[in-house]
Amino acid sequence: MAEEKDLSLNAVRAFVQVARDSSVTRASKALGITQSSVSRHLAVLEDYFGAKLLERRGRQSRLTDFGRLFADAVAEPLDTILFTAKRMRRNDRKDANHLVVRTSLSTFAYTVLIPNLRDFSQEMGGVTVDVISSLSAPNGTDNFDVLLTRDLTLTEPADRWDVYDEQLVCVGAPDCVAGRGLDALRTTPVIAVTSRPDILPTWLRGMDLKTSEIKTGARYDHHYLALPAVTTGQTLLVTPHIVVADLIKQGLLQVLPGSRAPSGMQYRAYAVDRGGNPDIARAFCRWLTRLCRKTMEDESGGR
Repeated sequence: MAEEKDLSLNAVRAFVQVARDSSVTRASKALGITQSSVSRHLAVLEDYFGAKLLERRGRQSRLTDFGRLFADAVAEPLDTILFTAKRMRRNDRKDANHLVVRTSLSTFAYTVLIPNLRDFSQEMGGVTVDVISSLSAPNGTDNFDVLLTRDLTLTEPADRWDVYDEQLVCVGAPDCVAGRGLDALRTTPVIAVTSRPDILPTWLRGMDLKTSEIKTGARYDHHYLALPAVTTGQTLLVTPHIVVADLIKQGLLQVLPGSRAPSGMQYRAYAVDRGGNPDIARAFCRWLTRLCRKTMEDESGGR
């Protein structure tokens, strides 16, 4: 009976890095080993499976169907293993369980991110997450591990997650919306949010409406200031769906029927390469992506 081969974790790690970078050269730099070492690791894996994992075309490496299947299956569990091992090292630095998240999405942070951070902390074994808000573009000297944004650009090396395609809806208190359609816009004031001057024009275009067809109301600097006004008064608010999903689920707000329109904007999370805790940062971005998906699924299921 032939002796069972052991699977090399180092070989798996090298393959996952090649799959992410689509290049043996870039993978070797990321791992801090030689290209020949990466190639040996790949050969070990292909010998183990008896199947090709990569098709090499010059400097580019393309996954085979088998390679893609294996990479998709092991990439996230491997990150979890490496993160857990690093966190449990006795000589690891004191701030290993600390993450700094910088965001330009203050209302999203207030309504979606911060209320759920306890779950992430517990999932990661007690990680502390600092949240800072800034509308200015970050630079290379700013101290943060994750950038969460819709409108800012990041020029430094980072891994990117697309966490939410922004959908706009018009909402109001249930007694203000119940039984009404878009005709409510003519008689019920629509609150304006000055920090997002793009929202109302974008939504009107998406709904094929003109400014003259709605009744304008009070003005607030931010959505988180406008939310108490719309939940307690006879007003309407055009807002990103995700920031009011929980209020809708609780029955405090209701979507005006037929008022959904995409804004064309995308919420993105970046785990910066120079961050002090890249493993935790990537775990956070994956968790946030799942949270956004679950938030919208739960709200849709509750209607």
